[in-house]
Amino acid sequence: QVRLVESGGGSVQAGGSLRLSCTISGYTFSTYSMGWFRQAPGKGREGVAGISSAQTIRYADSVKGRFIISQDNAKNALYLQMNNLKPEDSAMYYCAIDNREYNSFLLAEKWFDYWGQGTQVTVSS
Repeated sequence: QVRLVESGGGSVQAGGSLRLSCTISGYTFSTYSMGWFRQAPGKGREGVAGISSAQTIRYADSVKGRFIISQDNAKNALYLQMNNLKPEDSAMYYCAIDNREYNSFLLAEKWFDYWGQGTQVTVSS
């Protein structure tokens, strides 16, 4: 059974930083796409950053230059370093994984089969 657990969320002031972590267990496929998604109240879930086993990396335009996605395969972990946070970054953040190697679909939530429960990020102005 694939299980994803996010951590690292919290409350920060605008301009601050947070590092989200996602620990993945039970995943046995050699290929993957992993991503960070977020959902603010009253809005749909949107892709923030994604990385594949082909080392393709994509970012949403709204976070380019501020967020960095990375992985540690030895620890089965996915990270999202978030810098220069803005109030509009406030949302529940989810990590997800799928056994297909995406390129243009890395930020498309409908293609991901496995999801974590989310971690809340709140940025105050």
